[in-house]
Order: sequence, then structure tokens, then C-alpha cells
Amino acid sequence: MFRDCSLMIAKFVPTGDYCAFFSRREGRWQWAIIPDFSVNILFSPQGIRMSQKRVLTGITTTGIPHLGNYVGAIRPAIAESRASGEESFLFLADYHGIIKCHDPEQIHRSTLAVAATWLACGLDPETITFYRQSDIPEVPELTWIFNCVCAKGLMNRAHAYKASVDANLAEGNTDPDHGISMGLFSYPVLMAADILIFNATHIPVGRDQIQHVEMARDIAGRFNHRYRELFVLPEAVVDDEIALLTGLDGRKMSKSYGNTIALFEDEKALRKQIMKIVTNSQEPGEPKNPDDSTIFEIYRSFSTRDEQAAMRDRYAAGIGWGDAKQALFEQINAELAEPRERYRELTANPARIEDILQAGAAKARKHTRPLLDAVRDAVGIRPLR
Repeated sequence: MFRDCSLMIAKFVPTGDYCAFFSRREGRWQWAIIPDFSVNILFSPQGIRMSQKRVLTGITTTGIPHLGNYVGAIRPAIAESRASGEESFLFLADYHGIIKCHDPEQIHRSTLAVAATWLACGLDPETITFYRQSDIPEVPELTWIFNCVCAKGLMNRAHAYKASVDANLAEGNTDPDHGISMGLFSYPVLMAADILIFNATHIPVGRDQIQHVEMARDIAGRFNHRYRELFVLPEAVVDDEIALLTGLDGRKMSKSYGNTIALFEDEKALRKQIMKIVTNSQEPGEPKNPDDSTIFEIYRSFSTRDEQAAMRDRYAAGIGWGDAKQALFEQINAELAEPRERYRELTANPARIEDILQAGAAKARKHTRPLLDAVRDAVGIRPLR
């Protein structure tokens, strides 16, 4: 850790604001360059820490967003980004997408659909740094540097890798690494680079993703100890209140189960999908328990408490399943009508989305280029003159 840090001088350069500072470490004075976001970094005896909350979220570009994505990720993330006192970074994780998806057209279609979805749902690229991962060359370069810092044993413990090995063994493969690419094996290092290149402080994740943030912390700590204190240790943020929608068949809504409700289908297609929700055999007129109903569970994510109370009364009075599905359709359609129209306009004009992503990349690189310069200097990759 840096100790007795004192700020010495600041100057402006074309790529951003740099701050040079000196620190005493292990009896030696050292210097470092901190990039343009240094105004948000405080120095203390405990080391570098961010004075402003910086939130980073990535979305893999392998599919078309569905209703579960909207309720569980898109809507809450956009709402959170509007909170004061924090910086938000949102990126399309197309490098992560090609780990398992080897269909280039699917990657391309998904990139367009995911970007259009977030923009249509209210993401403001003026207040959120919205970019495509592959437009930030500092990310793969930092990934390689982290590969040279990260212990292989850490990757051996990654959940996705272990699950693939277990699947191979269960199938009787003599090679436990059969079909496992280096992308799958080492993608937590890429994820660490995604996070640390911005010195993000808070990473919203599901409980199954906490390990990735812990690995990023481990890699950051190893680099800081070996070279120079340049990285903030990020924290995983798990919101257990975020709704996880049930799909058409009663299981968790997931594209892998084929039970999703598309987010921006037209009204006719949306209604048709909702009418496929599996129900029990209770007849109209029989009282029904809303807490055992997939229809009501989804309805709850699109309604106020007063509307939910009124719907509970209708369940108690024996609403028919067809009427319950119709009420659900009307509720969802009312919320999605305007975003659906914006989505259509955006997907019809991909050049507009490309311009937004390029502007976001330029904004993002004001952070990534100076930090990578400091990283390169720290590891000894420097000009000879």
C-alpha cells in the first residue's frame, strides 16, 4: 500500500488530466501517473480509494432481450443510473459473447438488438458512458498484462470452467478439458480488465457472479503489490429484491429453457405468448391463489400495490385464467408501448446506434488510455527515449 502520499503537481495533457504524485514505499520514493479521473481518487494510509461511486455493468451480446432481462436487469439498472452522486458505465460485452457463440451473424444481430433495447428503455448516453467492449483496445491489452499477473490456480477454481470439466467427466471423456477453449478458461481475466480499466467501485451482479468480482479484486491486489498501486478493489453489489420472472412453463424465465416472453414483439405476438402461460385446471368462478400463479407473479412486476390488491380480489372472486392473461397483457403492453416504438425506430437506423456507441467509446477512452499508460509504465513497457 502507498503510505505518506502527497500530491505534488497536476497538469493538462491532450488525452486528459494527469496527476503526478510521489509516495514512500518500503523506504523508497516512487512516482506514478494517475489519469483524468484522479479528482475522484483520495490517498490515505490505507491506499488509493475512490471518493465517488462508479458502477459498471456489462451485457453479453448473444441473444435478444426478453421480459425477464427487462425486469431483472434493464429497468433497475437504468433507474439506478439516474441516482445522484455516481458514475455509470454500461457496455456491450461482445468479446465475451464469442466465447460460446460462434455464429457471427447472431453476435451482430444481438449487438444491434441489445443496444437498441437499452436506449429504447430510457438509457441516456449523455449521462451514462455507453460503449461496445471491442471499441476499447485498452481492455484486451490490460487483459494480457493481467494474464501475466494472475495465478493459473485462480482460473482453475472458476465456476464455469469447473462446470465444464465436471460435464466432461460425467460424459466419460478421458480429456477433462475436451471442448474447453482458452476463452472459456480465462474469461474471468477479461472480466477483471473490463472492471479495473475504469477503476469501477461497484459491480451489480447476481449471486452466481460474485466470484468474478472476487477474482478481479485478487488480480488488482496482485498487480498493486507487485508493481504499483493503480487499481481500486471493486465491490460486488447483489440486490436480492430484484425480481426474477417465471417463464411460460413455470421455471425461471431463460432463453436456455425456451420459455421467454419477447420484450419488443408487436402487440399481437405479445398477447399470443402470454396466452401460452401454463396454468392449473381451476375453472372460472373458483377462487384462486395468486401466490401460486405465474400470471400474477409477472403481473406484480408491472403494477402498483393498489393494482395488485385489486387483482388479488379478482383472484379470490374466481377470475378465469383467460381473463387473467388478458389483464396481464394489457398491463405489460401499456408499459412497453412507447419503448417498443422507440426500439423499432432505432433498429431501423443502425447508423444512429453506431454513432452513439462511437461517442461512448471516445468518452470511455478518456479514462482507459491514461490508466493503461500508467500500467505500461509500471510494468516496464516504456519508450527508450
